[in-house]
Amino acid sequence: MSGPFRARERDGAHALVAAEIERARSGAGGLVVLRGATGTGRTAELEAAAEQAAAQGLRVLRARCSSEDTAVPFAAVRHLLATVPEFTDIPALEGDDRADAARLWRLLCWYAAEHPLLLAVDDVHLADDSSRHWLREAARHLDRLPVLVVATERSQYDIEPRPAGLPQPLSPSLVRTRTLGPLGDRAAADLVREAFPTAGPRWTAACVRAAAGSPLLLHALLDDLGGAPQDDPATGEPPLPETCAALYPGSYPAAVSWWLHSAGPATADVARCLAALEQAWPPDAAGSALDDPSDRAASDPVHLLAEATGADPVRIAGWIAAMTRLGLLRPDATGRPRYAHPLLHDAVLTDWPETSRQAAHRAAAQAMLRRGERAEAIARHLLRVPGGEPPWALRVLRDAVTVAVHDARPDDAVGYLRRALDEPLPDALRQRLLTELGSLHYASADAPAAIARLAEAQHLAAEPRSRVRTAVALSTALVDRGEVRTALEVLHRTEGQLSGHPDLARTVQTAAALLSDGDPATRQQVYRWLCEAADTSPELVGTAGQALLVRYESTAALISAREAMVRIRDLLARPTDALAEPFLLGTAAAVAQWADELDEADRLVDLGLAGQRSMLLHPMRHALLNTRADIAAARGDAAALLAARFGADPVVGPVESRPGPSNRDATALLALVHAGRIEDAQRFAAGFDLHRTAENFELNRFLYARGVLRVTAGDPAGALHDFLECGRRQSARDVVSPVVTPWRTAAALCRLALGGGPDAVTLAAEELRLARVWNTPRTVGRALRVLGAATGGRRGLELAEEAVATLRPASAATGMELVRALLAQGRQLAAAGERGRARDCLREAAELADGKGAVGMVNLAGQALRQSGARSPVVDRTGPGALTGSERRIAELAADGLTNTEIADLLHLARRTVETHLTSTYRKLRIRRRTELTEALDRDRPGGPSGTAGVTAPSGR
Repeated sequence: MSGPFRARERDGAHALVAAEIERARSGAGGLVVLRGATGTGRTAELEAAAEQAAAQGLRVLRARCSSEDTAVPFAAVRHLLATVPEFTDIPALEGDDRADAARLWRLLCWYAAEHPLLLAVDDVHLADDSSRHWLREAARHLDRLPVLVVATERSQYDIEPRPAGLPQPLSPSLVRTRTLGPLGDRAAADLVREAFPTAGPRWTAACVRAAAGSPLLLHALLDDLGGAPQDDPATGEPPLPETCAALYPGSYPAAVSWWLHSAGPATADVARCLAALEQAWPPDAAGSALDDPSDRAASDPVHLLAEATGADPVRIAGWIAAMTRLGLLRPDATGRPRYAHPLLHDAVLTDWPETSRQAAHRAAAQAMLRRGERAEAIARHLLRVPGGEPPWALRVLRDAVTVAVHDARPDDAVGYLRRALDEPLPDALRQRLLTELGSLHYASADAPAAIARLAEAQHLAAEPRSRVRTAVALSTALVDRGEVRTALEVLHRTEGQLSGHPDLARTVQTAAALLSDGDPATRQQVYRWLCEAADTSPELVGTAGQALLVRYESTAALISAREAMVRIRDLLARPTDALAEPFLLGTAAAVAQWADELDEADRLVDLGLAGQRSMLLHPMRHALLNTRADIAAARGDAAALLAARFGADPVVGPVESRPGPSNRDATALLALVHAGRIEDAQRFAAGFDLHRTAENFELNRFLYARGVLRVTAGDPAGALHDFLECGRRQSARDVVSPVVTPWRTAAALCRLALGGGPDAVTLAAEELRLARVWNTPRTVGRALRVLGAATGGRRGLELAEEAVATLRPASAATGMELVRALLAQGRQLAAAGERGRARDCLREAAELADGKGAVGMVNLAGQALRQSGARSPVVDRTGPGALTGSERRIAELAADGLTNTEIADLLHLARRTVETHLTSTYRKLRIRRRTELTEALDRDRPGGPSGTAGVTAPSGR
């Protein structure tokens, strides 16, 4: 052991030994006991004391006690007194303890008469009983001899209580004791840097943790690590191994093994069992999804260890406290005791048979089940036990799957399901579990594993409904891989097995129709059949199939929004098979969103998602989530879209591994543009390789979104290419209505920017014609706006004014369209010389855009305002002066005591429109409740306080 370590950590022991040496030299000896846990350096301190005594002129006699000699009386004392070559005539002992003890005492006195002595006795706790008794008796008389006895003794809390220590029966005046504590972190770090001068702070700290305060473990670890550490290119520091297999020659695991051996078999069993149980605990991270307060309280490791080992729980609790004090264990964020470093944890388990580990986990699982603990906490132990457990194990594992799926942890759910499949199962149950497992593999972005498991499930016997669920899940996974025709073959084969089950057969047909969207040619064939069957034999189609027809006719510009919603509501009122209901609800939600019935669409999405088994793969789940994103986009809620795609902190990172962009990627891209984050949007869009993307409607939507980005970034030619390509692909799918992707108006604006006025008029006029078929304010207003911009002049202004008039009554449902229409009207009014009216329109557009966080639109409105000669700020953000005409009118009615419903009826508005205007009003007036409206509005009246311009206050009701 190095000198610096001794100087810092052992000064008290050295001073005590030095003082006792001086006393012995003067003829008054004594007993010094150096106590400490295994590996704390007792032997090294004893050697230092011997060197110090020898330097002071004392003769040193040594003995190292061993458990092998405990049956031999006076073995330790005989070994001690026979270490001096010139004294070899130790008298033969007679077997009488009293007489033998007296003979040995006389021999010691004879040695002492020749020279002052230091008797160094290592590991006195292992000495035979006769030697321990002799040393205690000698301590009572050493004050008359020049003899100092320095003994080391293991002092550590073990599961099995050890005999009383050497000094325990002695008076404190006869013995000096010193306890050697664990190695401090600073001293340990100094030793690491002494061995590896180039070691970085993180690597050094890892070595200190792995040593756990034990000089023995630290020196063994440094020996195993060999030469200078190599830098880790990622962190600039070397990685410390976490398994003993990476160490050579194995001094560290050998030292840990010796520590366990010295503690006794009972303590070793508890120590190893704790290491095994730790494998089933969640990672040590505060706030882990796997740890809730009830789980932490229930999973008491003391009781689990007692169940697994049969040891006394009181002793186990004491042992855990002692090991924590020494540094070998450290409580994690949830309070559980864990080994200080993964390397120490691995070393404790080294050489422990796998069967013993499994037995520990099995005992823990059984104990936790009896105590009524959480299913997932029990299941984590079952993961480490082979199959063939009692029936309760399968129940626990399936409950754990449900919890993990609910918490959006598909990888954990996969692990529990795979373990459940190791149990003996009937084919029908195995088929259901394989279907769930395949679905969860898909949720974990492992499509190959998903398809393999689902295909395996298909070949097992099952009742018809389970076969349908499996076929739908498998075909969904295949379509995601671009294998549309294979997916349809799977569904066709399944349909052929459903004779006598017409409802299930219709569900399979509906799934085939929905999934055919990925192949334009097949899609046309499927919908042609659906149309013919609906005309001749509607019962063959079913309610979900008829809803798909409504969707098809809506996008093909064959029916109006009003007619579509009448038919959809009629279908929703009919009884529907449970397996077909998701298709009906998902399709109805999409149609309602296109029809600007956003509240109804929201409700249908919630119903559809709530009715699905979240652990089963289903095409409508993806469709419902797409519709939810479309609803947020329709409302102009960019913040919700960005949070849904990029998390609470919407920083654009790498694109996840997918065959191509999804519809939600398209809405997220539009939201980035909406928020003015053009560089982020460009980086996000560039992450997709569209050349390798399968043909589907989601690609078409992404092309449209990328076109919007390119327009905003000043690339109308590139945008025109995207819009026209989107239109070509959509038209090939019979999607001609602008309800989904209004590519014609977008392309018209690009043509206009590039000088192609007549082409722009043609495109905009065609879209207006198709928009009037669907006849919602959003589609008609948008087409009118663009046609007005393309037409120009007085007729163009009339079209722009008609667009605003069409959109204003439905502004809550049309999102940013009213903002764009106001901006277009303002520009055309300015061009016509009506600058006052132009500024009013542009300022209203800026205020509405600001309320929705549309930074880009605010900037465009501000630019147009400045071109019109306006000098005041673009947005009057707070105070009564910030209210638009509509907001003021609604606020005054609310201040007079009218309810939102009464205001909506009076002004012929939707209730949501009233709520939206009031929310904006509260924000601008910096109030939080309706009762404050009267006073806030009085500020703008004669004699009232003036409004305040400044930063937008948080909205509230």
